[in-house]
Amino acid sequence: MLKLSVVVPFFNVQTYAPDALKSLEVNARDDFEFLLVDDRSTDGTPALLERAARELPGAVHLRHERNGGLATARNTGLDAARGEYIAFLDGDDWLAPGHLARTLAAIEALKCDFVRTDHVQCTGRTRSVQRVPYGPESVVADPRSGILPVTRATSVDYPYAWAGMYHRRLLDRGLLHFTDGLRTAEDRPWIWRLHREAESFAPVGLPGIFYRRGVSTSLTQIGDERQLDFIRAFDQVLTEAAADRESDLLLPKAVRTYCAIIAHHVGSIERFEPPVARKLRSMSTAALGRMPQRVLDRTLDSMDADRAALLRRLRRRATAGSAPASPAATPASPAASATSDASAGVKA
Repeated sequence: MLKLSVVVPFFNVQTYAPDALKSLEVNARDDFEFLLVDDRSTDGTPALLERAARELPGAVHLRHERNGGLATARNTGLDAARGEYIAFLDGDDWLAPGHLARTLAAIEALKCDFVRTDHVQCTGRTRSVQRVPYGPESVVADPRSGILPVTRATSVDYPYAWAGMYHRRLLDRGLLHFTDGLRTAEDRPWIWRLHREAESFAPVGLPGIFYRRGVSTSLTQIGDERQLDFIRAFDQVLTEAAADRESDLLLPKAVRTYCAIIAHHVGSIERFEPPVARKLRSMSTAALGRMPQRVLDRTLDSMDADRAALLRRLRRRATAGSAPASPAATPASPAASATSDASAGVKA
C-alpha cells in the first residue's frame, strides 16, 4: 500500500494550476500518489493535467465526463485512493515544500484518526495565518470535544478538508466521502460527521497550505444560485445532529451556526441577482421554520442585536404561513459538489 494519497480537484483553474502542480512536485515521494481530478474543465486546465500525468512523480489523471462540482470530484479521487493516509488540496491553492511529509510524520507519531493543520490565507499580496480553533496542539482528543461550546468558534467551524490528514480507516468506514448534490458548503456536513463519528484527532499547527481567496471563478465571488446550497448542507447538519445521541448538546451549536450563515448571506443580499435574492429570502425563511423552535428562540436571544433582528424579520414571514417539518423529522437532503465553502469563517 502507498503511504499517502492526495486528492486534488481542478475546474477551470489554468491560471493557478501550475502553482498547485509545482507544489506537489516539491512534496513528492516514491510512496505518495497525487490524484488529479479534472471536473470537466473547459479552459487550458486539461492540457496542464495531461502534462503533469507524464512528468509529475506519482500523478494519476482522472477525468469527469461532465462537471459535477468539488464534492463529486473529491469523491472520485477518494474512490481511486490507494494510500494508508488521505489528504486534499484544491487546484487553485498550493503547498509549502515538505508540508505533506511533515504532516504525515505528525499523524503517524500521534496514531490518531485525523489531524487538523493551520493554513495561510492569501488575498492578493496579503498573507495571514489561520489557526485551528482548538487547543492544545499535538494532544490526541475525542473529536466530539471539537464541536462545543456553542458561542465560540470551534473545530467544526473550521471546515476545510485540505487542512489536515486522515487515516484510511475513516475512508473504509465511509466518513471521508462528501454528500453528492451540494454546490457549496460541502465541507460542513462532512466536518460535523467527522467530529461526531471518528474516535481520535489532534490539531498539529503546521501552516503549510496556502489558501487562495478572491479567485474570480470561485462561487464565493460569483454569487449565483449554486451558493444557496448552503441551505441543503445545513439542513443535513441539523438532521444528523438531531439524530445524535447527544442531540440536546449539539443542536444549539448547529442552529446557531446555521443562523449566523443565513444572516451573513441575507445581510449581503445585494451581491445576488434579484431572482436569486428572492429565492435566498424564501429558502432562508423556510429554513428558520424547520429549525427546532425552542432552540431557535434561545439562539436569537443570545445573538447580537443586528443579526437577531434580521433573523426575526425572516422568521415572522415563516410563521405567517405553515412551517415545513423540522429536520429532525425529515430525511437529509440529497447532496453533491462545489467549490470552496462560501461561508467558512462566518462569525457565530
